[in-house]
Amino acid sequence: MSARLKSSLFVAAYLRRAMAEGAFAALRQRGSEEAGAIFVKIDHLDGTAVLYGPAPQSLITEDDGVRRFVRLTQAGATPLDVETRLQREFRFDPDLWVIEAEDRQGRHFLDLAEES
Repeated sequence: MSARLKSSLFVAAYLRRAMAEGAFAALRQRGSEEAGAIFVKIDHLDGTAVLYGPAPQSLITEDDGVRRFVRLTQAGATPLDVETRLQREFRFDPDLWVIEAEDRQGRHFLDLAEES
C-alpha cells in the first residue's frame, strides 16, 4: 500500500500548478487536513462548469498513491448545477475540500480514473 499525500499538501500543490499554467484557482473550502475528500470546480467562463471529485475505489486499478478523480457533472452543466451537486456532497461530508478554478480551456490538472 502506497502512502498518499495529505489533503492539505495536495491542495497546495494543485493551486500552485494551476496558477503556473495560467489558470486562476483558489481554495474555497478547507476540509480535513489529513484525508478530507477533495472536489474541484472548473468554471469555463462561458456559462458552463464541471465538477470533479474522488474516484470510487472500484475504479482504482493500482495502489500507486496517486489521487484519482472522476467527472461528477454532465457535459454542458451550469455553475448552478455544480453548486447543487456540491451542496449534496457537503451534507454527506462537511469535512471536504473545494477548489474553484477558472479556465476557458477547461483544463483540470487532475489524474482521472479510467471509467469503463
